[in-house]
Amino acid sequence: MSFRRVFIAITVLLFAGIMIAGGLKKNPVSIESKENVVVIAPPKPKAIIEQPKVKVEEAVQRDRPSKEVDRIRRLFSKGMDKLPIVETITYSSRVSWLKGRPAWIADYATHFQTSRHFIARSLNGKPDYITQNITPGEKFNVFREDKQIQFYLIVDLSDCTMDFYYLDLDSNERVFLKTYLVGAGRLDPSSPSGSLTPTGKYMLGSKIAVYKPGLEHFFQNRKTQMIEIFGTRWLPFELELENCTDSAKGYGIHGVPCKYDLEKNLLIEEENGVGCYNSDGCLRLKLCDIEEIFSIVVTKPTIVEIVKNKHDVVLPMLKENFLGDDKS
Repeated sequence: MSFRRVFIAITVLLFAGIMIAGGLKKNPVSIESKENVVVIAPPKPKAIIEQPKVKVEEAVQRDRPSKEVDRIRRLFSKGMDKLPIVETITYSSRVSWLKGRPAWIADYATHFQTSRHFIARSLNGKPDYITQNITPGEKFNVFREDKQIQFYLIVDLSDCTMDFYYLDLDSNERVFLKTYLVGAGRLDPSSPSGSLTPTGKYMLGSKIAVYKPGLEHFFQNRKTQMIEIFGTRWLPFELELENCTDSAKGYGIHGVPCKYDLEKNLLIEEENGVGCYNSDGCLRLKLCDIEEIFSIVVTKPTIVEIVKNKHDVVLPMLKENFLGDDKS
């Protein structure tokens, strides 16, 4: 091959390469990826809602597990865990505050403004409010003479509960004791409270009663056993104090209606007596609960406040003493 032919061939090949390269720039080849790429948009920023500032005391009170706390036992305990409003004393028939005769439990009850039922439970070490046998040297609890106290019950009609407090007037403190289920008045849209139970603040009265099987009386023009209407205890309303939607007359706190089983020597409570709206306006408690409360409050001023909902209620006293927030 001559030099001239070689030169011409090289020139043709070079020119063809330039033309192909130019064509690729104008029409690039598309290359598909083997992976699908998903583009995720960044999340929108959440709206920042400023939470209301709550004082420490309010936060503690709001979250407090009151229904789990039961300090009633500590009223009757003769140990170091007793509540500060009670003291343990030793029984003696000879006392400085009574002359001329031996002192009995009834005398101690009067002197220390503590009910015999309260003394009996402490003496017996169990919820036995009737047995009051005692010998010199035995110990029981009474309310301290140097303490000024009242009791306060707040009833919430929205959930049929009743919170029980004692109020220490010396330290301006309240102490929560226990929450009880109650039966309230039947629902009545025409009533200001929405129930046959009135709302407002009432003082409990002194015309209390203890009912036993066999005790009959006329009720609504019919002679009947009182336990079948009021259970075993009656605590009457006596005075209207604040924002009362009805007078105190005729209202009170009593036990669930019950019947006496002679063969079993047992009181049978009416079923579904608490936690619902089924009374003529009074507040009902289970027999064990009414007997417990009765033994504690009958010798001290006691206020019952009934509200539609206790969420916004301002509780009495300057502060609350949680006593370590125990769950006794």
